[in-house]
Amino acid sequence: MPDYLDDLRLAHVLADAADAATTDRFKALDLKVETKPDMTPVSEADKAAEELIRGQLQRARPRDAILGEEYGVEGTGPRRWVIDPIDGTKNYVRGVPVWATLISLMEAGEGGFQPVVGVVSAPALGRRWWAAKGHGAFSGRSLTKASRLHVSRVSTLSDASFAYSSLSGWEEQGRLDGFLDLSRAVWRTRAYGDFWPYMMVAEGSIDMCAEPELSLWDMAANAIIVTEAGGTFTGLDARPGPHSGNAAASNGLLHDELLGYLNQRY
Repeated sequence: MPDYLDDLRLAHVLADAADAATTDRFKALDLKVETKPDMTPVSEADKAAEELIRGQLQRARPRDAILGEEYGVEGTGPRRWVIDPIDGTKNYVRGVPVWATLISLMEAGEGGFQPVVGVVSAPALGRRWWAAKGHGAFSGRSLTKASRLHVSRVSTLSDASFAYSSLSGWEEQGRLDGFLDLSRAVWRTRAYGDFWPYMMVAEGSIDMCAEPELSLWDMAANAIIVTEAGGTFTGLDARPGPHSGNAAASNGLLHDELLGYLNQRY
């Protein structure tokens, strides 16, 4: 089995470059922000970071395909890099430090493309998380200064901490009743949003999280980090991996109950 460590090292180099670009424009008074056709914001920093990552990948991995949020898919083949240049753009443009660059390598296999490398870098928080298939998940300042991640062992819903992004998506999908029942059944809920709750599941500081509507670039890096930390990452339909257009992540012990609540009366 490939060890993917060279790809992981490259992903860190890409994240370093993106961090420098995004941090430089964070809280800039002249930051340009546009509205995309789906009514979500995109800043000049989103575009610049993705262009930077694409340029480095085209030099370092010219045979690999690239899928990014801002510029779509380029190339074909059994390996595909998936990029979200700034996950949490709404936070970024308002000066909230909870945003990150998400970089994943996906490889063709049974059931389609699956993530084999993931890096989530949140420079405004001073945090970075990463994983490679078969090598575990880690967090730290660098590959050599890192601590291994492991999900929690909380096995009772009434002791569990659950994170989410917002209420509106659950209501639009007709899942709000189940969501609210779940929030009443758990010990604690918090709306951290975006990449952060998945990283907290991986490091064991919360026990489960879910979002009702996502794109592949929102999930690919998160999925490999959660699973390499010993957790479970599926769609709300229980399909493993980042392919369902939504996500549920947990320490594994609570996953069936998490899905049960979010699918009840749906």
